[in-house]
Formats: sequence, structure tokens, C-alpha cells
Amino acid sequence: MTSLENKIAESIRPIVEDLGYELYDVIYEKEGKDNYLRVFINKEDGISLNDCENVNNSITDLLDEEDFIKSAYFLEVSSTGIEKRLRSNEHLEKSKGDKIEVHLYKMQDKQKILVGILKDFSDSQIIIVVHNKESIIERSNISLIKTVYDWDC
Repeated sequence: MTSLENKIAESIRPIVEDLGYELYDVIYEKEGKDNYLRVFINKEDGISLNDCENVNNSITDLLDEEDFIKSAYFLEVSSTGIEKRLRSNEHLEKSKGDKIEVHLYKMQDKQKILVGILKDFSDSQIIIVVHNKESIIERSNISLIKTVYDWDC
């Protein structure tokens, strides 16, 4: 998370939690010519459109008052989805033992996408098990990590 994303997360977390949700992630990114502030929420029994609207309405005034982002942006509040992005150590800790997909900047083991079970991690590496073999991946080589939902269940 960038320092801007951290500031925003720490400011809106109490509001989101008071409403009964978990603040999963905050992502500020540019797409084309537009800027987006994406707030991802979660709760045990799932997220509805009404939940997203409730959080959106509850954090908008604070975001306007704090004025973290000086340029125009679109605010999007949504669920984490079935396949969650894993951006923090907290996300990784909760996903130990789960099937994940790791996208790499540079090839490793002749692949740029590795799918396996998350075994462990540190600040500099993650360890996944792919076909009963451990693969150690430098976090500096990772562009994206996400959980993988088993659609064949």
C-alpha cells in the first residue's frame, strides 16, 4: 500500500468498521485519463449493492473534508470478490494454505504466472508449493498475487 492509500485507509477504517464491515483494501490508481479510489469491503455473509452504497455515502464527506487527493477521482466501493488480491502481509497471513496465483515481472521456472498453495512468506519472499515442489519467489518480482477459487467444487 502506498502512503496515500494508508492515510485514507486509517481515516475511513473506523467508519467502515462501525458500520459492521471489514476494510479489506484501498487502492488509488490511474486508468487512462481517470483516477480511481477503490475501497474494498468484506463481511462474513457477503456484500450487497446496498452495503457498498451505505459505505460510499458514509465515507464521502470525510474524504472531501480531508482532501487527500487533490485531483478529480471516481470513488468505487465494492466487495473483495471471490478471487481476492493479496497486497499486504495481513492478506497473505489469512491466505496461508490457500491456492493462489502469482503474476511475475520476469519469468521463473519458465513461467510468468505460477499457481500453487501459499506455504509461507517474509517481507522479501513468498513460498508456494507447485506440483509438490516449493518455489521461492522474490516479492520484488511479483506484479500481482490473488487467491484462486476452485470452480470445479
